[in-house]
Amino acid sequence: MHIKCVRLGKIPYVAALWVVIGAGVALYPFQTAEAVHKGHADSVHLLELAPIAQKPDLKAKPQSGAIVAGRDGALRIVDGDTLAIGEVKIRLHGIDAPEMSQSCSDMRGKSWACGAWSKAVLERLAAGDIACDPKDRDRYGRVVAVCHGASGDLNAEMVRVGAAYAYETYALDYVLQEEEARAGGRGLWRAGSQSPSEFRTDHRTTLAPETPPSDCAIKGNISSSGKIYHLPGGLWYTRTRINVGSGERWFCSEDEARAAGWRKAQG
Repeated sequence: MHIKCVRLGKIPYVAALWVVIGAGVALYPFQTAEAVHKGHADSVHLLELAPIAQKPDLKAKPQSGAIVAGRDGALRIVDGDTLAIGEVKIRLHGIDAPEMSQSCSDMRGKSWACGAWSKAVLERLAAGDIACDPKDRDRYGRVVAVCHGASGDLNAEMVRVGAAYAYETYALDYVLQEEEARAGGRGLWRAGSQSPSEFRTDHRTTLAPETPPSDCAIKGNISSSGKIYHLPGGLWYTRTRINVGSGERWFCSEDEARAAGWRKAQG
């Protein structure tokens, strides 16, 4: 088939075609890495390239037992798969987003803060009325929930636009959305990105062995769940690392830990 090149004014048709293709190639533009490094990920532009899959009835009443932003407290986004409504920490069911300290590589091999970008995408999707339907509690005491807003199922949208992965270890709810994101080369699928679970495993294994202060072996950890202390022999004791520079600390007794505002870990 012969394609004839015609001119639109001074711009060749072929050049115009490349402009159209370039605009729809992916969820985030090449400048995303630089934008995140400057501290202002252009999440609005990113999401404009991935049409919302659902158009929910925003007038519909939340399910009984739902946690509703505004009514039950102010909404705060913690990271790409965690938010808080008032004092309630909520882990989005069935998805796993990059850690806030995690970096990924773009198509040009440049490092970009994909954890911060994922959080920015969730902030954009969660704008407006949010209601979260609890399903369970995780080992950190957080409510595990499916949250809905103007974009429909937030959990599904985070995976569909390539800002999070389907967390198949715990649920298969969003596998199809991940396949769609991968096929479309969206977000994290633009280039080879390490999964959050792999990142966490590598981060734990590369940390140097810890030596607690004499007779003060209780670990005072700070996470998205708050200040939690771990006793020697506890389920998560050996996996928990203490970073004194970030405010974490060692305690000599449980009374000391509680007095400082820490609570005991479950398990």
